[in-house]
Amino acid sequence: MYKNIFKRIFDFLAALIGIILVFPLLMFLIIVLTISNNGKPFFYQPRTGKDGSVFTIIKLKTMNDKTDSNGVLLAGHKRITKIGNFCRKHSLDELPQLFNILKGNMSLIGPRPLLPKYLPRYNEEQKRRHLVVPGITGWAQVNGRNAISWEQKFELDNYYVDNQSFALDLKIFFKTIDKVISRKDIYSTNDSDMPEFMGTESK
Repeated sequence: MYKNIFKRIFDFLAALIGIILVFPLLMFLIIVLTISNNGKPFFYQPRTGKDGSVFTIIKLKTMNDKTDSNGVLLAGHKRITKIGNFCRKHSLDELPQLFNILKGNMSLIGPRPLLPKYLPRYNEEQKRRHLVVPGITGWAQVNGRNAISWEQKFELDNYYVDNQSFALDLKIFFKTIDKVISRKDIYSTNDSDMPEFMGTESK
């Protein structure tokens, strides 16, 4: 019952309240990022949602679009702006995903939504992470985040799939707050900073 009805109600109300509470901060960041990123405060990217459906995720844009002499984008660490780095360190770049939650293609808690190009690279066990709605934070994020391997992340994602409950969601929520405030285990706040997932070799 919780997974099918109450979780969606809780997500919608939490996202709505969250947007109201952070609206002044969000507007300030949008203005600053609009100036520093030549009128582009948001970052849009297709991600994979529940049952393998594809949706567009929205985040605050933390990197500029500078390229080399051949027109190729520079490495991420060379393009991240000062305000963008601040947003990442404090996970503020994730705030616009509250609107993804209102639309219903994301949840507050769940496996992080990854790139659609990874879909054919998952094995059957790893695909199970798409049995639930993806989230802003999840069991893998509070147990190592990007400091652990893809395979470990997927195992943690599947643990969440198999044990999803209101109690587990609350545990993840408060652990996320603790890690954001204390900045523990923050190797990166951005999924795109992980090495590309090329698939897991069969044993």
